[in-house]
Amino acid sequence: MSETATDIAAAVRNGHLTARQATEDALTRIENADSRINAFQEVRTFAALREADAVDARPDRTKLPLAGVPIAIKDNVQVTGEPMRDGSTGSDPTPQTKDHEVVRRLRAAGAVVVGLTRVPELCVYAATDSAFGITRNPWDLDRTAGGSSGGSAAAVASGTVPIAHGNDGMGSIRIPSACCGLVGLKPGFGVVPSDIGNGSWFGMAENGAIATTVADTALMFSVLADRPDLADVHPPGDLRIAVAVGAPSPPTRVDKHWAAATRETADLLRSAGHTVNEVRAPYGQACMPSALVRWLAGTEMDARALADRNEMRTAVRRHATAGRTVMRLGLPREKGRQRWQQRASKFFADYDVLITPGLAQPPIKAKAWSERGWIANIMANAKYAPFQAPWNLAGWPAMVVPAGLDPRGLPLAVQLVAPPGDEARLLSVGAQLEQLRPWPRTRIVSTP
Repeated sequence: MSETATDIAAAVRNGHLTARQATEDALTRIENADSRINAFQEVRTFAALREADAVDARPDRTKLPLAGVPIAIKDNVQVTGEPMRDGSTGSDPTPQTKDHEVVRRLRAAGAVVVGLTRVPELCVYAATDSAFGITRNPWDLDRTAGGSSGGSAAAVASGTVPIAHGNDGMGSIRIPSACCGLVGLKPGFGVVPSDIGNGSWFGMAENGAIATTVADTALMFSVLADRPDLADVHPPGDLRIAVAVGAPSPPTRVDKHWAAATRETADLLRSAGHTVNEVRAPYGQACMPSALVRWLAGTEMDARALADRNEMRTAVRRHATAGRTVMRLGLPREKGRQRWQQRASKFFADYDVLITPGLAQPPIKAKAWSERGWIANIMANAKYAPFQAPWNLAGWPAMVVPAGLDPRGLPLAVQLVAPPGDEARLLSVGAQLEQLRPWPRTRIVSTP
């Protein structure tokens, strides 16, 4: 796939391409690639073609920001006419009767939903596998595409669709985007409608965008936020940038290639005229425990919404059980979140943007993690993807952009963080990095 979402929408608006043609092309790519990566829970072949025809017939087609763009939706929000399985055989297989608000906005903008993407059970862990199968990384089929929006990231990275919906409660957009060499944006609290699962993990989870370019990310984000002005990415100006390579938990080791990519990114931005300082981020002792409590309790809340919670795999069941325990203790409380927000705000009084590594270690192996123990899953997640959760707890915007390739040819990435309301600034810095250090947009996976 060479066309971006921006290209496809422009071609459909001006009549050089039809939505049906764009959709047929995407469905062909899915047929050729998905047997190897297992990104899709459901491919909506006939429904998508009908929707594409409806876009072509719309009298306002020339004004649609996502006219005819094939898009994948993560299988934990409602899509009319499709079951919402959330990675669990204990979920209700009955088709949904209405769209989630973010799906409604995407369709209203002209996007065509070609399929629903796989997630780990209840979207709990940072590798996408479940009773429905194992999703693989298009860059290395032996490694995970990340989680929990791993199916969406694998779909975009394999070139089957140009953009995909994801959501992020502990890094679930940014981790798979880092694994798969993509741009992934988690908006700040309240910018995009959330309503994810049973309580959005106590306010930590947000809906966002996964794409191959910053322009596509901005375009999709502008639709999700119902803010057309956000589609235009402007130069960032001269910024005060902090770079923090160390992990939130001191014992966590950061791989030398991920650390080097972060420092090289700092050098690029310094050469572009920004003031850049390497610092220690002010995570503090309460930050990670407060996020962990919400992760556990949020899983218990989602388990309560299952049709049959006895169907849960052991690791997720134990996660939910731990969540039930902390809720009985009166947790989570707002005090831990507020302390962290205050620390972060004090830190950002001196900086406009914080840069961290996207991951601490390369993506873990693609295997049946859902059949492993609870502690094994927790430890694997903590060791390779520790940088995202603090910003879910804070409710602040954060974004991942590619940062080159390691010696094995796997993508590297950095995370960009800014204070509330500064999503446009993150996009502007991401676009500058894209210009300074262009990245390969996809890793095409062909049939054997």
